[in-house]
Amino acid sequence: MLSIVIPMLNEAAGIETALAALQPLRETVAEIIVVDGGSTDDSVALATPLADTLLTSAPCRARQMNLGAKSARSAALLFLHADTRLPEGACKLIFQSLSTNCWGRFDIHLEGKSRWLPLVSILMNLRSRLSGIATGDQGMFLRRASFEAVGGFPEQPLMEDIELSKRLKALSPPACLRTKVISSGRRWDQFGARKTICLMWRLRYCYWRGVSATQLAKEYRNAR
Repeated sequence: MLSIVIPMLNEAAGIETALAALQPLRETVAEIIVVDGGSTDDSVALATPLADTLLTSAPCRARQMNLGAKSARSAALLFLHADTRLPEGACKLIFQSLSTNCWGRFDIHLEGKSRWLPLVSILMNLRSRLSGIATGDQGMFLRRASFEAVGGFPEQPLMEDIELSKRLKALSPPACLRTKVISSGRRWDQFGARKTICLMWRLRYCYWRGVSATQLAKEYRNAR
């Protein structure tokens, strides 16, 4: 069985569609755990009938995902963003990967209006494959024992996926699946593709240089 943990904050526009797509898995091999971070729209009302568990937390994606993992009943975890869709046969691929690797992620295809998104997707996949670092919108999956062994997500306001990847790499390299999840490119569409690309690369570089996630989160909010 697979526990799918979905952090959510004001996702009323798309959460019902996202969870509806997971119902066949819920009926067979997966449980769905949604963790709301204090939504002020109809997200909770829309998500409740389509989830096995709905939890509430302070608004911090890392904290939300850790809370969801604590309530999970399965030995395998998948952390899925609310605007990311799984490919056909995702669960089978995850189970096969976790038989040899303790964690992994999918390639990503960003969907949106910007003509830059195909290039962004290619670069994200290449960077992840070369570095062994995954981002949350790539659908990170792992053995629950491995998640607990590294202490879960660090409860920081940004780069929690990068930090978890670094810790997991000490256990094993990731399974880098070429099968793609489809994730929303709304961030690039809303704030401008080139501006967002430059911002994200700069933040990652600064994090690599040792700038705190708290400081980078402030810069990210200001830039948006």
